[in-house]
Amino acid sequence: MSYVEELSKLIDNRKSASEEISDKIWGYAESRFNEYKSYAEQAEYMKKLGFKVTVGIGGEETAFVAEYGSGKPVVALLGEYDALSGLSQEADVAEHTPVQVGGDGHGCGHNLLGTASMAAAVAIKDYMDEKGLPGTIRYYGCPAEENAGGKAFLVREGCFNDCDIAITWHPGWMNAVTPSGSLANFRVFYTFHGTASHAGGAPHLGRSALDAVEIMDVGVNYMREHMIDDARIHYAIINTGGTAPNVVQAEAQVLYAIRAPKVTQVKELFERVNNCAKGAALITGTTVDIRQVAAYSDYVACDVVSDQIKKHMDELLPIGYTDEELAYAKKFQEVITDLDRGNLKETAKRVAGKDSAKLLEQPIWDFRVENRSGGKGSTDVGDVSWVVPTGQFGAVTWAAGTPGHAWQIVAQGKGPVAKKGMIFAAKVMAATAYDFLTNPELVKQAHDNWLEILDGETYPGALPPDAKPEIW
Repeated sequence: MSYVEELSKLIDNRKSASEEISDKIWGYAESRFNEYKSYAEQAEYMKKLGFKVTVGIGGEETAFVAEYGSGKPVVALLGEYDALSGLSQEADVAEHTPVQVGGDGHGCGHNLLGTASMAAAVAIKDYMDEKGLPGTIRYYGCPAEENAGGKAFLVREGCFNDCDIAITWHPGWMNAVTPSGSLANFRVFYTFHGTASHAGGAPHLGRSALDAVEIMDVGVNYMREHMIDDARIHYAIINTGGTAPNVVQAEAQVLYAIRAPKVTQVKELFERVNNCAKGAALITGTTVDIRQVAAYSDYVACDVVSDQIKKHMDELLPIGYTDEELAYAKKFQEVITDLDRGNLKETAKRVAGKDSAKLLEQPIWDFRVENRSGGKGSTDVGDVSWVVPTGQFGAVTWAAGTPGHAWQIVAQGKGPVAKKGMIFAAKVMAATAYDFLTNPELVKQAHDNWLEILDGETYPGALPPDAKPEIW
């Protein structure tokens, strides 16, 4: 029996416990820096199994590291467990049915993400005991990937300084190694302060903070024609200044996400957006406070780590699905929007070319996809990848075409497809971690390859010095 088969067996032996933990975290559905039950579920489990567990790393109360073994190399497996706001949804129901209206839900599959990484670390620990393996395995429980970039704070505080290799994954509807190319991202609050007055009796005495927000947004929207095609800017008005139209709003606030392929490009856009805010304040006779609360760096894939992940994905695929599981996926594929259906069709053309029609008949894509693009989202795994040679991949956990950050993901998050994908991901990570724990030359190759890819660049560290992990 090969080490891949032996590690897979160890993961299967604890599959019920892993699935139970994932389901509990799905039910907790705790958003950024509120993941107290979620992290405790994993930390207590790993502590009972003999890991040394340190809680509250990097100044984040809901972050922890579980470590086993000693010495070099140090291989890190990255996990997440935060949910998204407003995505509460009943499990296994193929129509929008919130458990709690306005409540949170795991619309990005982080209940699966963290649990698979944890399961891989546990399997490596069991294998270390059985085979006397060298080195150190670590599981990093990382909060607040959504919106707050929790790993960036951990990187800033040196939590990964002695790691040699980092490995992680993400749920999705394609099995694919993740290339370089996620977008760097700043999150910024713009708070305008004006003067209240009676909007009917004395509007000339007021200075509207809401007007300033709206003028700023218009200015930024006119910027879109004059920035690089790969940049993205989005905003949400957090505070409109009240609900009374007959009062001039004395305060209003908007939150911006500013994205581009490189941190340097985001910084340039950030200054231009700041100028739109200052201009809006000047036009309206208000003032503006600008506060950056998060920063994500772009993801830099280490080819050597990616190649090992790819090798083990090919060994462990196809996963195989029953008729019942295929029917389960099909019912969710039938409730995606026409826009998502169009995206699925275009993706199938890129993947399968002239055979795309046959691929579209499959509700689950049970194979590895080549040449996937880096995508236009952002991830704080990017920050880790600038300080540690890192590999990441996606694994199928829901029906093909399911949109990201949507109730359909929450609905499938406890289902059979999700759980099979989670266990598959754990097996890939465990096998890849074994490769680096037992082969010092491979670690050196990864490090050399990583330095070559960075080409002299260093971690951009775009977090302001006064930024801290917080709930905002």
